[in-house]
Amino acid sequence: MLPGGGAEKPEPQEEVAGFLFVMEGELTVIHEGESHVLAPGGFAFVPAGSGWSAKNDGDEPARFRWFRKRAEPLEGHPARFAVGNERDVVPGPMPGTDGRWRTTRMLDPQDLGYDFGVNIVTFEPGASIPFAETHIMEHGLYVLQGKGVYRLNADWVEVQEGDYMSLRAFCPQACYAGGPEPFRYLLYKDQNRQVML
Repeated sequence: MLPGGGAEKPEPQEEVAGFLFVMEGELTVIHEGESHVLAPGGFAFVPAGSGWSAKNDGDEPARFRWFRKRAEPLEGHPARFAVGNERDVVPGPMPGTDGRWRTTRMLDPQDLGYDFGVNIVTFEPGASIPFAETHIMEHGLYVLQGKGVYRLNADWVEVQEGDYMSLRAFCPQACYAGGPEPFRYLLYKDQNRQVML
């Protein structure tokens, strides 16, 4: 989004929730009349049906990722607006990895109001997912930093900063961080809802 750019009503569908993650520049998100300036690493979850807008009041272009999902409300667990910065969230290390594989969860997975999660997964050079794992939910992965080799079904694919992967449910996956810098990706996944048939 260029300086001065923006949208008064960026989401045209009342039933769709959104998650914005800023990579460069600054983005101002106005939710229900309250302004929040998101710097790099900043994020905002906007519940379906809420009034919000976005604009770039800065001097540089703002680069961000915007995830949209048709909300699946759960009675008694309303989705709440959330805003923050990934730098303020303590990453959780995977057991047995000495912190070389860790996950930063920007939305609390224990809060049943959130029917999807957006995380940052970080691997130090040489770290890996040493087995083919599968999940009952779909995934979307955008590489933020570094290079790696990612297993998708039966294929090993080289990926690097700027690449995007879309994984259906039950897709076998694994990865190896190639270095020389950390391999980091932004991960979207469905969560907290039964799979719809």
